[in-house]
Amino acid sequence: MTPHPRIPGHRFLHSPGPTRVPDEVMDAMRRQPMDLADPRLDRVIQACEAGLKALLQTTTADVFMYACNGHGAWEAVIANLLAPGQQVLIAGTGHFSESWAVQAEAMGAKVLRTPWREGYPIDVPAMEAALRADTAHAIVAVFVVHTDTASGMTSDLASIRQALDAAAHPALLVVDVVASLGAAPFAMDTLGANVVLGASQKGLMVPPGLAFVAADSAAMKVAAANPSPRFYWDWARRQSPLSYRKFCGTPPQSLLFGLEAALGLIFHEGLEHVIARHQMIAGAVHAAVEAWSEGGALSLFVREPAARSVSVTTVSVAAGIDPEALRSVAREQFQVAIAGGLGPLAGRTFRIGHLGDMNPAMILGCLAGVEAALRVQGIPIGSGGVQHAVAALAGEVTGKR
Repeated sequence: MTPHPRIPGHRFLHSPGPTRVPDEVMDAMRRQPMDLADPRLDRVIQACEAGLKALLQTTTADVFMYACNGHGAWEAVIANLLAPGQQVLIAGTGHFSESWAVQAEAMGAKVLRTPWREGYPIDVPAMEAALRADTAHAIVAVFVVHTDTASGMTSDLASIRQALDAAAHPALLVVDVVASLGAAPFAMDTLGANVVLGASQKGLMVPPGLAFVAADSAAMKVAAANPSPRFYWDWARRQSPLSYRKFCGTPPQSLLFGLEAALGLIFHEGLEHVIARHQMIAGAVHAAVEAWSEGGALSLFVREPAARSVSVTTVSVAAGIDPEALRSVAREQFQVAIAGGLGPLAGRTFRIGHLGDMNPAMILGCLAGVEAALRVQGIPIGSGGVQHAVAALAGEVTGKR
C-alpha cells in the first residue's frame, strides 16, 4: 500500500464536531486500561461525573454516561421517558430537531412538532400554544435542541421554560446541549431543565464515542413509571455505585481518561473565560462572513444576531455555487476542513466550526484558508474578510467596539 505523502504542518479542523483534541487529552488517553476492580478507575469515573455536574451547573441531577454518540443519548432519553403512544413536543430548530423527532417516532412515540422558519430560532409562542391546547396534559416532555449545528442557531432556553410555566404544563423540559455545553452559557438548575444530554466530541474536546444524560428527580419518577422495556439505556440499572453497572458492562476507559483531562482544562481556564473566548472567536467569524457577504454571493444563515451560535457559523450560498467544491478546495489546497450543509440545507450552505480547543490565531488561519478557497472558486466576496475578523478580535482584546 502506497502511503499518503506527508503534508507539512497540520490540517485545520473546523467542523462543529468532531473538534480538535488538545494534546493534554490525547496524552491522558494514552494510559493503559485498568482492571475493573481498580479503585483508581472508580476515582476517574467519579471525577467525570462531578466535573459534568459542575459544568452543567446542577447539584440535583444524576449523571449517566454511555459509550455512544449524541444519537445514543437521544435514544436513552426516549427509552426512559416515553412509552409507545405517549406524546412529546419537539421544538423546531431544523435538521437536528427533526432527526430527534424521527428517532422518537421510530421508537413508538407520538411526536408533536412546532414549525421552524429558516434563519430564525424556536417559535416560542407556537410552543406555548401547543402546551395550552394540551388540556389533558398528554405531553410527557418537551424536547429542545439548544444549538442546532446544521443551522448555526442557538435558541433562548429561558423563554421556553417561561412558556412551560405560563401554560402551567407539567411536561418535562429536556435539553440537548451537545453543541453548546462548554461554549455557550448554560445552567441546568437555574433554567429548570429536568433532563440534559450531551456528547464528548464538541465543546468537551474529546474524541467521539462518549455521551451523557443528566436527569433530576422529576425525570427519574417519570422513568420509573414508564413500562417500556429497556436494559442498556435504563437509568435505574445504572444508578449504582459499581462502575460496571454504571456502564452496563466495561466502561470506555480511554474516553473517560480524556474527559477527566478535558474537564480539568476547562476549569483551569475558568468557565467564564471559556464562554468569553467562544464569544470573541465567534464574533470574528461573523465579522468575516459579513464582509464576504458584500459580494452578494454569501450571507449569514441566521437572521437574528442574538441567535447566532458561538459554536458554529452557517453560511448561505447563492444559487449556482457548489459549497462542496468549495470545501474540497479549502481542505485539499489550503488544509482547512470545514463542514457542509445538512438535511434541507445540503447544497445551500457551508459551516465553519469554532468551538472547543480554539484560539484567535487558529480562527484567523481558518478564515484565511476559506477566503483563499473562495477566491480560487471565483465566488464574489467583499474585500477584507480576514481584516474584519482581525479588527473584531483586536477590539475585543483592547475593549474597543
